[in-house]
Amino acid sequence: MNIKHLIALLAFTAAGTLQAQTVEVKDAWARATVQGQKASGAFMKLTAKEGTRLVGVSSPVAGVVEVHEMKMEGDVMKMRAIPGLDLPAGQTVELKPGGYHVMLLDLKSALRADQSIPVTLLFKNAQGKESRQELQVPVRAMAAAAGAQGGHQDGGHSEHGGKH
Repeated sequence: MNIKHLIALLAFTAAGTLQAQTVEVKDAWARATVQGQKASGAFMKLTAKEGTRLVGVSSPVAGVVEVHEMKMEGDVMKMRAIPGLDLPAGQTVELKPGGYHVMLLDLKSALRADQSIPVTLLFKNAQGKESRQELQVPVRAMAAAAGAQGGHQDGGHSEHGGKH
C-alpha cells in the first residue's frame, strides 16, 4: 500500500468516526442537590442530523435514569417517564426544567456544583441502529426560586405519575 492509499484510508476512517456522532449535544447541565436528596434533573439541547430517537440514558451516579416529560393536565403539572423522545432531523429539542428532561433517581451521593457527572445517552435511528454518546455533564447550583421552577427543587420526584 502506498502512502496516498494509506492517507486516503486514514481520512475515510476519521470521517466515519466523526459521522458516528449523529446527535449534537449543547449546554448540558445537571442540578446540584443537598445531602439526602435522592433525585435531580439533567438538561441539554439535542440536535439530530437525521431523524433519531433518544431511547435511554444511564449514569453511574444514579440507580435509575429516565427521560421524563412535564405537562399540564387541567391545572396540575404532571411529570412522567416516557419510553423515548423523538429528535426530528435538524430541529433542536431542548430538555429543560418544566419540560422534557433527564431524571436522575436513587442518587448514590449528593451532586455538588463543583463536579461533572458521566451520562450516557442511547439513540436509535429510523433504521433501528443504536448509538451511544458519553458526556461529562457539569453540575450547577441553582437559586431556590430557579430550583422551584418545574417542581424540581426536591428533584420533582414526589409529584410525578411514573412508578418507582
